[in-house]
Amino acid sequence: MSLSHFPDPKEKRTAAERDQDLFSRLPAQIAHAKQNAPAFAALLSDVNATTITSRAALATLPVLRKSELLERQKAARPFGGYAAAGWGSASRRATKVFASPGPIYEPEGDSPLGYERTARALYAAGFRAGDLVHNTFSYHMTPGGWIMDEGATALGCTVFPAGVGQTEQQIAAMHDLQPNAYTGTPSFLRILLEKADELGAPITSLKKASVSGEYFPPQLRESLKARGILATQTYATAELGLIAYEAPDANGNVQGMIVDEDIILEIVRPGTGEVLPDGDVGEVVVTTFNPDYPLIRFGTGDLSAVLPGTCPTGRTNLRIKGWMGRADQTAKVKGMFVHPSQIDAVAKRFPQLGRVRLVVTNPDQKDAMALHVESATHDDVLKQQISGVLRDITKLGGDIVFAAVGSLANDGKVIDDARKYD
Repeated sequence: MSLSHFPDPKEKRTAAERDQDLFSRLPAQIAHAKQNAPAFAALLSDVNATTITSRAALATLPVLRKSELLERQKAARPFGGYAAAGWGSASRRATKVFASPGPIYEPEGDSPLGYERTARALYAAGFRAGDLVHNTFSYHMTPGGWIMDEGATALGCTVFPAGVGQTEQQIAAMHDLQPNAYTGTPSFLRILLEKADELGAPITSLKKASVSGEYFPPQLRESLKARGILATQTYATAELGLIAYEAPDANGNVQGMIVDEDIILEIVRPGTGEVLPDGDVGEVVVTTFNPDYPLIRFGTGDLSAVLPGTCPTGRTNLRIKGWMGRADQTAKVKGMFVHPSQIDAVAKRFPQLGRVRLVVTNPDQKDAMALHVESATHDDVLKQQISGVLRDITKLGGDIVFAAVGSLANDGKVIDDARKYD
């Protein structure tokens, strides 16, 4: 892959051209993971890599979720056997090692299929070679600062590695250097701008921003636009690097987030590996082609959904709604863990049901479960059958509440923990 040309012609391929490219590369990536990452060798021991050449074939592989990665890393430091890069006798040399909360450790090598891919997101945000980027993501232990830094430098920008905190010193540097671009959280950008106003020295050099790491309120987006700053969102994680990004049209408007060209993204039912129809909310699962950290079907724990149509900017890849919540909905009820996969197993026993949702409450401070199910048939026999299966699978009793077909929210929730505590 080369990131030397912008705009990137890959972003305007047909869906067939894109899938042909990605799935012709996938067997070699799976074989590489099995050969160089011991945990994948075990996890995919029965998989013939040469047969995984389509989305349907990929969907048969297990999902590796972040919680499982954390447990595996605790048992086998530093990377739980899922990385190809490292040090000492590792087959590939890691140039950096990062730590994320958990702690989870991530290796970075020198492949352009790693963090450099963020260049696509920054180009879409209006960043250009020659820009000075004020980067306020942390460079300390975590990879946030480097994810944006490496994308910006690959694009030809100059980066001021500001990091976090030290608000007044950062404002002074911005006045001295006059950066025209910002990367960091949206809330810290607001703090910098408002503090500079308070000091009587407003920041006027900024014209564009790529924000990430937290919710970006529409009101703040409009407030920045009123200052002459076009701000867009970038969706990335420490393990995967760039996942998706906003691309504003000629009027500065955005419609969803465009999936990066060098990953395969799926939306699956939380707690399972089952791919959902476009439009349904589920967990974002990503397969990366990074040779240093070859994650296959990595469950991010984030909820999103595929949007219909293509981006008005002419970019043709899948679009997603952006971050819509967390997929890890495991709840502890009466001392027992209840997992989304268990609720999915209940639903699969009754193909006549639509969406299902387990609601956990605590009337009188005592845990109670109610399984809400969409069904065209509301009768006591079906209710008793579902109740029995729910008890068999979860080892807990619960009410069954019938709902009209199509009435439960399409928000990805399988377990809704609605308990309140005094």
